[in-house]
Amino acid sequence: MKQIHPSAVIEDGAIIGDDVVIEAYAYVSKNARIGNEVIIKQGARVLPNVSIGDNSKIFSYAIVGDIPQDISYKNEQKSGVVIGKNATIREFVTINSGTAKGDGFTRIGDNAFIMAYCHIAHDCLLGDNIIMANNATLAGHVELGSYSVVGGLTPIHQFVRVGEGCMIAGASALSQDIVPFCLAEGNRASIRSLNLVGIRRRFDKSEVDILSKAFRFLFRRGNIKDNALNLLENTSSENVKKMCQFILETKRGIPIYKERNNG
Repeated sequence: MKQIHPSAVIEDGAIIGDDVVIEAYAYVSKNARIGNEVIIKQGARVLPNVSIGDNSKIFSYAIVGDIPQDISYKNEQKSGVVIGKNATIREFVTINSGTAKGDGFTRIGDNAFIMAYCHIAHDCLLGDNIIMANNATLAGHVELGSYSVVGGLTPIHQFVRVGEGCMIAGASALSQDIVPFCLAEGNRASIRSLNLVGIRRRFDKSEVDILSKAFRFLFRRGNIKDNALNLLENTSSENVKKMCQFILETKRGIPIYKERNNG
């Protein structure tokens, strides 16, 4: 049974699923698609060509699907946002629609947890089980692999790729690509270690040991792409292959931490 407050604005053409709750002064535009058991809280705005998956929650004053902050964007372009199921979008989050320079859509996978005041710009691609802490910001065309975490107050530069299972520490500033399963921190952020907390939650000890050995090999002295090519030819681990292939495909480069010599 739908529960829609009389002061909410639901435009003709919006598709509203079963058992949806839409609170006071919320706005759902035409051509929006709201899944089953979604809650849209007071004052939230869902704009055209936005799709929100089942069991998601859009908290007060979040704005999903407004036009991108891109000076080349034309209003006649069809663009929107696709959000998977079980998403939590907290207060004052802004998620911009895509552009013709992408496929027209900003896309977020299942089980996203986006905390208050975060910003996700046009054409970003987020995998499943993403966490963004308060005030984290993604510029246009950023890619976050599944199970990645971005700490609070951290900005990520446009076109940066963050691999699966990464942790980007709070109050960092990221301008280059982060290899899957790694932890990066600093301003500018660089890779410091494996994201051991994250991988231990997902993998057994034997796989963690394999990833640890792979990390040491990849980030030893020498050219990281040469190391990745060598390891790729000699591993059977699919997760290690992901690390190697990511390194070989990077366009923005890999930020490797270099300890300062304080002697």
